Amino acid sequence: MTPSDQGDGDQQTQFPEDRGNWTGKLDFLLSCIGYCVGLGNVWRFPYRAYTNGGGAFLVPYFIMLAICGIPIFFMELSLGQFSSLGPLAVWKISPLFKGVGMATILIVSLVAIYYNMIIAYVLFYLFASLTNNLPWQYCGNWWNTDLCLDHHVMRTGNGAVPLNLSNTVSPSEEYWSRYVLHIQESSGIGDPGAIRWNLCLCLLLAWVIVYLCILKGVKSSGKVVYFTATFPYLILIMLLIRGVTLEGAWLGIKFYLTPQFDLLLSPKVWIEAALQIFYSLGVGFGGLLTFASYNTFHQNIYRDTFIVTVGNAITSILAGFAIFSVLGYMSQELDVPVQEVAKAGPGLAFVVYPQAMTMLPLSPFWSFLFFFMLLTLGLDSQFAFLETIVTAVTDEFPYYLRPKKAFFSGVICVTMFLMGLILTTEGGMYWLVLLDDYSAGFGLMVVVITTCLVVTRVYGMKRFCRDIHMMLGFKPGIYFKACWLFLSPVTMMALLVYSIIKYEPSEYNGTYRFPFWAEALGILMGLFSCLMIPIGMVFAVFKEEGTLWQRIQQASRPTMDWGPSLEENRTGMYVATLAGSQSPKPLMVHMRKYGGITSYENIAFQIDKEIEEEEEESIM
Repeated sequence: MTPSDQGDGDQQTQFPEDRGNWTGKLDFLLSCIGYCVGLGNVWRFPYRAYTNGGGAFLVPYFIMLAICGIPIFFMELSLGQFSSLGPLAVWKISPLFKGVGMATILIVSLVAIYYNMIIAYVLFYLFASLTNNLPWQYCGNWWNTDLCLDHHVMRTGNGAVPLNLSNTVSPSEEYWSRYVLHIQESSGIGDPGAIRWNLCLCLLLAWVIVYLCILKGVKSSGKVVYFTATFPYLILIMLLIRGVTLEGAWLGIKFYLTPQFDLLLSPKVWIEAALQIFYSLGVGFGGLLTFASYNTFHQNIYRDTFIVTVGNAITSILAGFAIFSVLGYMSQELDVPVQEVAKAGPGLAFVVYPQAMTMLPLSPFWSFLFFFMLLTLGLDSQFAFLETIVTAVTDEFPYYLRPKKAFFSGVICVTMFLMGLILTTEGGMYWLVLLDDYSAGFGLMVVVITTCLVVTRVYGMKRFCRDIHMMLGFKPGIYFKACWLFLSPVTMMALLVYSIIKYEPSEYNGTYRFPFWAEALGILMGLFSCLMIPIGMVFAVFKEEGTLWQRIQQASRPTMDWGPSLEENRTGMYVATLAGSQSPKPLMVHMRKYGGITSYENIAFQIDKEIEEEEEESIM
């Protein structure tokens, strides 16, 4: 090795220190909890549960958690912690598949753009709650139509409903669609209309908050999550206690939990359970891998995996009680069935629940608490998205970008704010729905399936378990091996096939169907992330030498410097394989083993043979 190589190696061994680490053990755990426990726990799980068997839905939910959620969660944490690398650089494990990391960054970038727009909506409602009377409480405002009917005049003295409710609209629904979105001025996705400057300012504020919290990387965001990851639980408990003490709350809870075991025979219910687990835990987005990459080498991520995944599931169930207890009260007040007021997604957060708040004493207070909870739930998920992007790129160009990480983070935030301006227009909701439906659909599933197959089939199960043993002091048991080798990839492939077979064109509010060009744009959005994988393969093969098959073999093997980032943690086959190490013999053996050239043929062949035998044993 030349002196210049050794000089470069000295700089590289300093990277982990320059890269930064969590300043406390709880930083990582709370960041993972904040990342996983997000808006979907509040506005998707309860609705998905009651439409797929009520209490019976918990059976496939926890089974899918065990098959797909926990194993893939642990795999991502292990990859990140072992290598101390982000979603792009971690593919030193097999450079042929670096396109998977590129696909991850593309997906998480698209999600971050529209996710912060949802946070902007939450900020809008948060500020609107700072008043004596909520603006969506009554009709008679300039944005209301003749169809508007509020609950104060819906009931007569004997409790009869005076009007046909099917021809009326609640004040909260008109406030959302006609005042906040101003969507009546847009004819569709091709007619975005003017920018809504109040929404634009809220979006700007959302990006400023996110930037200030990730300004110093995990050193700053790791402290913010002490509040953003824990405070939602306090508010959720307050809303839960308030909800279950309301008259008629039992109607909603009964509707939420009444088991329909006959639905368990339907494959749709199992698919829905797997989808809920898949998106709720945030696997495939790179956030888990990124957070784990800032851990110390021997952090007990095995314990953390179960704390976060089970805690996330329990939070979803509790959120269902908080939501449906209030919806039960609301259905009794309006004298309508619970299913007529139950909605999912933005319809629940910005229409139904705000309307329910107007029926409570001190309605502005409860409304403020609800939207403040949504704000804190959304922010720490957004922290993870931005930290994933910044970490991935800075790990690729450490010499240039790490010293300027704060500036680079600012550039990313400004760029995404500008790209998200179309979402603040009068037709912006159409674009948000399109991004939500296609940006992280089948592309994300392809990313997770490929990662699982590469780690277990290309890199090797035996080798991966040995890496985990280096970190944690024990190897994963038969449960994790069975899931990684067979159960998890097969289940996710079934999810992917199901999503393709059951594909339905996007629509908004059940009335607006997207035009063909918009559907095509959405499908291309998902396909483009998948195309990153073969594109990355082509680049990796061109970098190698030899015949095509030799190039593929060499590109599929780990790079020479793959392994723990600190020399003190490199044991066994990883000893002295970092550039700049003083012992050349292990380095040369390692080069031969992973496609390099060396004169130590006998030793190299012996090691290759041993690894092949170990991999055959693991499969058997």
